Amino acid sequence: MKTKTFSFVVLTVVLIITSAACSPTPVHTPTPLAAEVPGGAVEISGTFTYTNTIIVNTYYVENSVALADMHGFVVRDQNWVTPVNSQTLGYMHIDEKNLNGSYHLDLPAVPEGTYNNVSNDGKTDKGVQIFAVSWWPNLAGGPFSEGDDPSYGWPNYLASVVTDSANHDEVVSGKLVVWAPDDNQMFPTGFGPDGLLFTKDDPVGPIPAGWSVIDLNQKPFGISRSAQQDVTLYEPKDYAVKDFSNLSYSAAFDQMFQIVKVQYAFNGVPNKAPNWDQLYAQVDPEVKAAEQKNDPTAYYSALKDFTLGFKDGHTGLSGAAGDQLFQQTGVSGYGIAIQQTDSGSFIVTYVTSGSQAALAGIQVGAQVTQFNGDPIADAVSKVKPFGGPFSTDIALHYQQARYLMRAPLGTVARITYQNPGSAAQTVPLIAFQDPDSFNSTSQFRGFDQNALPVESQILSDGVGYIKINSNEDDLNLIMRLFKRALQIFQDNQVPGIIIDMRQDLGGAPLGLAGYLTNTTIIEGQTQYFDPTTGKFESEGIPDKVTPFVEQYTFNKMALLVGQACYSACEIDAYGFSKVPGMAVVGQTPTSGTEADVARGQFNMPTGISMQFPTGRIVLPDGSLFLESTGVAPTVKVPVTVQSLTSGQDVVLQQAENIVLGK
Repeated sequence: MKTKTFSFVVLTVVLIITSAACSPTPVHTPTPLAAEVPGGAVEISGTFTYTNTIIVNTYYVENSVALADMHGFVVRDQNWVTPVNSQTLGYMHIDEKNLNGSYHLDLPAVPEGTYNNVSNDGKTDKGVQIFAVSWWPNLAGGPFSEGDDPSYGWPNYLASVVTDSANHDEVVSGKLVVWAPDDNQMFPTGFGPDGLLFTKDDPVGPIPAGWSVIDLNQKPFGISRSAQQDVTLYEPKDYAVKDFSNLSYSAAFDQMFQIVKVQYAFNGVPNKAPNWDQLYAQVDPEVKAAEQKNDPTAYYSALKDFTLGFKDGHTGLSGAAGDQLFQQTGVSGYGIAIQQTDSGSFIVTYVTSGSQAALAGIQVGAQVTQFNGDPIADAVSKVKPFGGPFSTDIALHYQQARYLMRAPLGTVARITYQNPGSAAQTVPLIAFQDPDSFNSTSQFRGFDQNALPVESQILSDGVGYIKINSNEDDLNLIMRLFKRALQIFQDNQVPGIIIDMRQDLGGAPLGLAGYLTNTTIIEGQTQYFDPTTGKFESEGIPDKVTPFVEQYTFNKMALLVGQACYSACEIDAYGFSKVPGMAVVGQTPTSGTEADVARGQFNMPTGISMQFPTGRIVLPDGSLFLESTGVAPTVKVPVTVQSLTSGQDVVLQQAENIVLGK
C-alpha cells in the first residue's frame, strides 16, 4: 500500500485562494452560547470509529490526540510545518478489535499557536488561533511531530474537521477549536457564497475571549463555551471500506464494478485498464450462477476471474474460498520446478526426493524442452497463474513457469527434458501432493514471518548488512531498527553497507534514504479521479525523500532489488537508488507495482475482501512512476544455469564484491 505518514493528514494540493471583489460582508449572529463559562472550554473528549484497519491497526503503535494548528489551511499552504510549540497532546485509546476509540485532551491556559486574522474588516487585528482535534500517531523520535517526523499542512484523517479530497481537502464540516486573546476579534459565521472557509466573502461575527468550539455544521456556525466539550473525530469517506458484505452476490458485484470502473487508477493508460464491457460480460454470468447455487467457492472463483482481467499487482482478493481453490491447483505438482535463464532456456532447479521425476532420472540442471508435446515456451505462455494479476511481464512469466508444473491430483503430463551431457528423454509424470517443489521457487523462500521488520548484522568480511522485511509493521520500530543499524555500522567503521529489499511486500513508504543523503529526492505525484472534472487530478504535494536530521555516510553502498519488492518497498528502493554512490544490484527490477489502494478497499459477501488501486502516481512528464517498470538494477546479475543451480546467493555475493572493491 502507498500512503503518507499520519502526522500525515497532508495529502492535499498547495492552493492559494483568491476571491473576487465582493460587497461588504454581512454579519450573522452566532448561535446563542451554551452553558457559557468564563474563559470558555477547558477540556475536550470524544470518540471515533473507523473501518480501514490498514492505516490504524497496522502502522502505528504510539498514538495520541493533538490540538493541531490549522494555520496551514487558513493560508492554503500544504508545505507549512506545524510548530512544536503549538502542539498540545492528549491521551487516546484505540480498540483495534471493535474499530473504535476515545480520547481526552486538556486545553492549555494560553496556547502557542499561530495567529490568523480572519476578520475580513481590513484592520490589522491580532487575530485568533485556530485548531482541529486530530489523531497524532508517532512515527519517529518523541511524541511531538518534529525533527524526522514533521507534520505538514492540516489534518484530514480521524480529525474533528471533515475535508473534501475531491476539492483540495477543503474543510466542509465538523468542529474547530478557537482561542481568542480578547473580545475584540472576529470569526467567520458561515462559508460565504464561494462555499470555502477563511476566504474574503465569509460573513463574520464577534468571538468571545478564551476558548470556543465552533460547529461548522450549523447555520450560522454555532459557538460552544461549555467547560467540557464532546468532539467527534471522523474517518474520511474516501478511506472508509466499501462494505457490500450484506448484499446479494450480484448486487455486491454490480456496485463494486460501478465504482471501480470509474475510479480505477489506470483508466486511460494504454495496456493497463481492462475492457470494462467485455470483462463484465465474461464475469457477470459466473456471479449469477454462483448466486443461484449459493456457492461461495464459485463466487470467489468468479471474482478471481474479474481480477485477472487487470494488469496490475495491486488488484486482488482474499478469503477462505481462495485457500480452498489454491489447494486444488497449487499444492499438487509433478515433482520438479523450472525457471528461465536470460538466454530463454527453462532449467530444472528442484527435484522432489523420491518422486516419479527423481526416479525417472531428471536432475537439477536439466533443460526442459517440451510439455505435453508443445514447445516449453509455448506451454508456459498459456498458463493463467492463480497468484495474478501482475504489473510486469517479468513477474507474469516467472509465475507462469512455476504454475505450469502444478496440476490437480492425478493429472498426467509428458515432459521432455535433457540432463547435462545426456540425450533428450520424454517421461510421463503424475501430479501428487508436492508443495516442496512449488515452495522452492517462491520469491519468499527462506523468509521468516516472525522476524523483526528490519534485521542487521556485520558480515564475516566486515560489510554492514541490513535486510528490510516489511514496510507494513510498527513503522516507528522500522525506523528505529534501521537507524540503529546505521549507527552500529558507523561506530564499527565498516567498509560499506548493503541494503537488502528483495523480500518486502510494502506498506507505507518511510523515506529511509533520508538518513543517507542531505539532498531532497523528488518522487511522484499522486492523482485521483475527480468526478467534477471527469479527469484524474493531482492531490496533495509530490512525494519526496527529505533529509533526516541525523545523517550517516559510508564509502560504498549497494541496494539489493528483486521481484518480491512491492509497492511502498519500491518507493523506498527508488529513494535509496538516488543516493549518490548507491549501486543497485539484482537479477530483475522490483515488481513494478505502484499505486495507492487505501481508498479502494471492499468487503464482499461470504467474507471476501477485494482491493483495487484508485490513486496513480505520475512523474512531471505524466508517465507512471514505477508502475510496470519498478526500480531497475544498475548492476545486472545474470540468470544462468549456474546461478540457478549453485545454491548460492549470487546477488549478495556481487554486492559484497562491489562494496569491497573487488
